Amino acid sequence: MLVKAYEEVTGELGRFIVGQEEVIEQLMIAILSQGHCLLEGVPGLAKTMMVRCLSQVMQLSFRRIQFTPDLMPADITGTDIIQDDPISGQRRLVFQKGPLFAQMILADEINRTPPKTQAALLEAMQEHSVTVGGNTMKLQEPFFVLATQNPIEQEGTYPLPEAQRDRFMFHTKVDYPTREQEREIIHRTTSGFEVQLAPIIDGAQILACQTLARRVPVPDHVTDFVLDLVRSCRPQEPEAPGFIKELVEWGSGPRACQMLIVGGKVRALLKGRVHVTIEDVEALALPVLRHRLVPTFNAEAEGVTVDNIIGRVLEAIPRKKPKTL
Repeated sequence: MLVKAYEEVTGELGRFIVGQEEVIEQLMIAILSQGHCLLEGVPGLAKTMMVRCLSQVMQLSFRRIQFTPDLMPADITGTDIIQDDPISGQRRLVFQKGPLFAQMILADEINRTPPKTQAALLEAMQEHSVTVGGNTMKLQEPFFVLATQNPIEQEGTYPLPEAQRDRFMFHTKVDYPTREQEREIIHRTTSGFEVQLAPIIDGAQILACQTLARRVPVPDHVTDFVLDLVRSCRPQEPEAPGFIKELVEWGSGPRACQMLIVGGKVRALLKGRVHVTIEDVEALALPVLRHRLVPTFNAEAEGVTVDNIIGRVLEAIPRKKPKTL
């Protein structure tokens, strides 16, 4: 059922979105893993449209929040407003819900808003609730935050705090389309091309899929590979390769292990398997780890990217064979 739903969702999105299959796969894995996703790419790569279309085929309520330097926490969480009671004639405070009270939130250019507004989003991401005026309100499940940021313009931006970056399951990079894909984009967007996306799955089915994914078994050799991968990225660990001590200032915490395992379970199901393999972990290593490692000054000076470092670690880790009975 899950494999069929995934194929139908990707097929339906393909009617509107050209290419970006890997990005769509990572978005689906994050959603089915109860995670959040940070999309990074230059303007015009259909990041916003991709999330909007995903909410349509999944029949989830959708709100887009354009983050700006003057955005206040109450602008996204909601606030109490004074209204006249038509029955009693008295004034009373009524809570007006903000855009966070939706199931799929697109936080557009999240790094353009001050830290206090970013912090207001943090509670919603982690606790799936919003606190206003001492009252805590639960958000409707399933709840996802898919945020975008522009890697080019850094003037007037507020880099995400490490605590909030760690809350994102994936940091997904959206690349330029190929020549033929760009030709198709030109054709679709400069003609009378229109398409109505059909609903494929709903919130209740997504919640059921999330529960199912947690039951997928993980062999011991895959868990060992995850531990080797994450711990090898910490410069203070004795098993870390020599180049890590030179290129990495801070490694990732235990949440990276959790995200690799949970994401691996969902990816295994989407590929039609009932167990996690090392291939699943390798496929998710970059989006899980790239925003959790802090490179040293030497790495940045030499032009060594975090993706390069992760690739070298993957090559250095030995692959253990599964135990046979």
